This record gives sequence, structure tokens and C-alpha cells, in this order.
Amino acid sequence: MSSFMRSLGECWRCANLYRAAKFESLDIGCYQYTYILTVCRNPGIAQEAISAQIYIHKSNVARQLAALEEKGFIERKTDESDKRNLRVYPTQKAYDVLPEIERVLSEWDEMLLENFSEEERAQLESLSARLSARAKKIVRGLGEKQ
Repeated sequence: MSSFMRSLGECWRCANLYRAAKFESLDIGCYQYTYILTVCRNPGIAQEAISAQIYIHKSNVARQLAALEEKGFIERKTDESDKRNLRVYPTQKAYDVLPEIERVLSEWDEMLLENFSEEERAQLESLSARLSARAKKIVRGLGEKQ
């Protein structure tokens, strides 16, 4: 693995450890915040659309949503127009933790980028966006070749 990818992986794992510690009092895991953010920003989103939007395998999405439903953060309802689809809705409990999730994510970003100039931050954001767009294009292409 290149040192670049190793560094990205280390940053991601450190972020997970930080989020796990900070979100423990909220009763959510370090990966579950993504689902809460997505559902709160898109109430009634189809479960399958969550998978596509956050680039997580459908089975993992189903498992995480089941756990969040059990904890009272979301509700899943059958889509009346297509009974095969599940629509996902945030509960008040999800909306209640949303500000704390956003605060923790912002806090992590600020701590991580503390020693970066505004120009370096802008460059990093631009390069990261390009990298992300390229990764998404590659992954979408996998589905076309199967």
C-alpha cells in the first residue's frame, strides 16, 4: 500500500476512535452517525438509496439501520407505492443528537487541521473532493462491468 493510502487509512481509523469515544454517551457507534445524518437530512429516504448515497453495502446498511431502529433513532416503514421498498424516517431522538454529532465532527476537523493555513485547507479540500469524485466514478464503473 502506498504511504498516501496508509496515511489516509490511519486518519480514518483515528477518526473512528475519536468518534467512538465522543458518541458513546449518545449510544451510537462510530459508523452510525452517518446514517443519522443522512436520514435527518433526507426524511423518508429509501433504505436502498442510503446504501448508494453513502457507499456502503446494502447488507451493512440494513444491519446498522436495524440497530438504530432498536435504539429508537429511526423508523422504517414500507413504501405504500412499492411494498418492496423501506422508507427511513428519523425520530425525535435522532434530531436531538444531531447537533452533538455535528459538533463532534466539526471539532475533529478543526483539531486535525489546526496547523494548516487557510490556503492549505482550501487545497486539501479541493484535492480531497477530486480524489473522492474519482473513487466514486471507479466504484460506479464496477457495477457496469458486472
